Amino acid sequence: MIPTHTLNDGRTIPAIGFGTYPLTGDDGTAAIVSAIDAGYRLIDTAVNYGNEREVGEALRRSGVPREELFVTSKLPGRHHGYDDAVASTRESLERLGLDYLDLHLIHWPNPSVGKYAEAWRALVDLQRDGLVRSIGVSNFTEAHLRRVVDETGVVPAVNQLELHPYFPQREMREVNAGLGILTESWSPLGKRQAPFDEPPVAEAARAHDVSPGQVILRWQVQLGCIPIPKSSTPERQRTNLDVFGFDLTADEVDAITALGRPDGRLFGGDPDTHEET
Repeated sequence: MIPTHTLNDGRTIPAIGFGTYPLTGDDGTAAIVSAIDAGYRLIDTAVNYGNEREVGEALRRSGVPREELFVTSKLPGRHHGYDDAVASTRESLERLGLDYLDLHLIHWPNPSVGKYAEAWRALVDLQRDGLVRSIGVSNFTEAHLRRVVDETGVVPAVNQLELHPYFPQREMREVNAGLGILTESWSPLGKRQAPFDEPPVAEAARAHDVSPGQVILRWQVQLGCIPIPKSSTPERQRTNLDVFGFDLTADEVDAITALGRPDGRLFGGDPDTHEET
């Protein structure tokens, strides 16, 4: 049984999820079905992943009751206007074949456009209307968070961030926690730069007789974050999910966190300058 966290709106969310980028086509659907069969219940997609239809098909093929699944999608930058955000969310539901989303996020703030607070107001209203159960953001800085809270009085339930050992986001984790926002981690293993061979990771893997990937995901869990790993391999999917049977020591957690680098981002995804279409 996967542990859960309680969001600031009272709903619960699994403590680990399955990322679906860039799983598309028949192979993508099969990989998502495999993940659900392995035990994942939090499934994370986005309009710009171009795979909401595949995710919806996988949900149906899995045979798991809808109420046992937690489905997240994300609003793209081109849909930040209020009416566009409402229409985009309805289109996501249509592609997914669902009556509601468990969580809907603003994918990037796109501050130069300056409409993310308008998009947030749309999500607040969509939640009120029942099309979305919980609402949140992704890649928001403290300034972005405080603006949407100040303008609506509604605090996001989640802020999904790039977060891995080379970019542990200590400051933003503290900001989120201070506001009562749960931190989710995209690219939680670090993708191509995964630090599997770094001594703190490799030594912990040997000490606990687990894989380096399991060590990093367990580090995420012990930081209080929700990691969303992606794998199309059934065996790796199961291994990534199996991180609740051991505990890292405080020293091991600190040593992995200390791998952080000032330039640890995987690409130039600075929320103050990155623009998503």
